[in-house]
Amino acid sequence: MHERTQLLQRIAQERGGLVSRADMAAEHDVRSFDNQAQAISERDDEFAMNEHETAELGDIEAALERIQAGTYGQCIDCGVSIPPARLNAYPTAKRCIDCQTVAEQRR
Repeated sequence: MHERTQLLQRIAQERGGLVSRADMAAEHDVRSFDNQAQAISERDDEFAMNEHETAELGDIEAALERIQAGTYGQCIDCGVSIPPARLNAYPTAKRCIDCQTVAEQRR
């Protein structure tokens, strides 16, 4: 919950409040910048950060759901317990290291 709260605060601070993607895009209308390349680069950077933060928030929400369901700390693929050291390093981990490795190789 603490990580979720911090992330939401960071998102609000970076965007100047909770704004939609459309509002954020409108703020970066490249026609209004003298240097279009810089404007496009800044817009793309903000969108990439937005995507990352959205994914991170989704991971936190999923971990909270696993806590509610009583399955937090169990690998979603094989069911084994995820080592506490992994959960301390990455609290939203949903797979054991072996299953995570396989999942990443599939991508």
